[in-house]
Amino acid sequence: MQAIATTQISILRGVTTDAYGDEQNVDMPVYTGIPASLAEQTRRVTTRDDPTPRIVRYATARVPARTDITDQDRVRDERTGAVYSVDAVSSMTNPTLTVDIRLDLRRTT
Repeated sequence: MQAIATTQISILRGVTTDAYGDEQNVDMPVYTGIPASLAEQTRRVTTRDDPTPRIVRYATARVPARTDITDQDRVRDERTGAVYSVDAVSSMTNPTLTVDIRLDLRRTT
């Protein structure tokens, strides 16, 4: 892993259906103790329809290459207990190095 790990994460997977047939996430840890570089940031956002600036919080993480994670998973920060939904998984290509996987996250708790 090239990024400096700031925490360890658990990858959560699984869904179930409730009595009404609606899907609910099951926080079943599939992998634990994965080193990750996790950073929360803020951005000021405006739109054409509403020029009033709003502050939007978002998070990104970097995990070791070949980590089994998809954009359907959830991630729990083992240090703080915060749970994030994985919005996107991407990595840059490099012919000589195996690069980290970048996660775009949205905090759920």
